[in-house]
Formats: sequence, structure tokens, C-alpha cells
Amino acid sequence: MTIFHDILKIWKSQDLLSEAWAESLEMLYFSEKIFNKSIIYFKSGKNIESVKELKKKDQTINDFHKSVRRKIVTHFSMGENSKNITSGLILTEMVVDVERIGDYCKNISDLTILSSKKMDLKPHQSKIEKIENVILKRFSNTIEAIKDQNEDLAFKLVKKYNSKIASSSDNIVNEIITGKTKYPSSSDAASAALYVRYLKRIGAHLKNISTTIINPYDKIGYLDNTKLL
Repeated sequence: MTIFHDILKIWKSQDLLSEAWAESLEMLYFSEKIFNKSIIYFKSGKNIESVKELKKKDQTINDFHKSVRRKIVTHFSMGENSKNITSGLILTEMVVDVERIGDYCKNISDLTILSSKKMDLKPHQSKIEKIENVILKRFSNTIEAIKDQNEDLAFKLVKKYNSKIASSSDNIVNEIITGKTKYPSSSDAASAALYVRYLKRIGAHLKNISTTIINPYDKIGYLDNTKLL
């Protein structure tokens, strides 16, 4: 059993931290919905007005982030609560990663708006779809791991990140930059390279969130002394 179990008890037992914990989970669920819609709009190249509205949803994630930080600071400003400050630091780290996921979802929406048409990703379509599916599954698994304190699931998510997402993304970008794989247009090639890089970063932040379950505070975002990509 890791320190996360004890910390979660603290989060759920004290009013402000309990509220911050609930908002953090809600924030994570909300970011998953934004990510799902971002992918759908990006691949269709349609509903540009809807994409613009989706971009505005990032402000909701930012509001969650500020609210969680405010509650944590308020809670620990009370002297008797300072002994459990690690719990607040871990929760703060987690919502920072969720907020960054929101930023990358907004970046994907920007690509959709700038292109204003369906992009031709056929040269890497199957590989890109595999990355998308892995992250979609990782999102739901990360939420499950956090909500249920599932250490085994969290460890598997962290361990599989490089082989499932990072290396695939890097290979696609390398093939585009070196000219090994040709796209119908330079804009399609640039969009594909940026898109898979955003997917990689979203996967990395989900991985960071998983490490809050299995690592102490000073090692969040790390595994076996290997820095996350």
C-alpha cells in the first residue's frame, strides 16, 4: 500500500480538501470529454463553429484549476492542517497536469480551425488512429486508477507509455521531417506532425497523473529515476 491511500483518506475527510478532491475528479472527467470531441472535430474538419465553442471550454478547466488551488491554499493556511501538506502538494501536481491536457486539446482545436477542411492523414492514418485509441483508453483507465486507488493499473499505465505512445509519435514525426513519408500538401504534413506531438504530450500528462498513485511527492512524474518525455 502506498502513501496515496493515506492521502486520499485525508482528502475525503476534511471539508476543503474533500471539495478540492471532488473538483479534481470532475476536472479529469471534463477534460476527457473535451479530448474526445477534439479528436472527432479534427478528423472531420467540419463544424468549425462548434470547434470554436469547444475551445472556450478550456476556460472551465482553468476555473477548476484555480478553484482547487484556492481550496488547498485556504486549507493549509490553517495552522493545524500544515502537518498533512504533502497531500495538498500531490493534489496540486495532479490538477496542473489536467490543466495542461486542456491546453493541448485547445491546440488540436486550433489546428482544426486553421485548416478549415478535412486533413489528409492517409500516409499515417492507421498509426495515428492507434495512438488515438491508446490515449482514449488511457484516459478512462487513468480516471479508474485515480478514483479506485488502483496501484496495479497505475503502474501498468506508467510502464507502457513509451512503447505505446511516445515512440509511435516520434517515428511519425521523424518520417515526415526526413521526407521518408510524403503527404499531399505541406499543411497536411505539418498538421499531422503537430497533432501526433500533441497526442504524445497528452499521454505524458496522463502518465504523470498515474504516478501520483504509485510514487511519493518528490518522484511524481518519474519512474525508476527515468524522466518522463
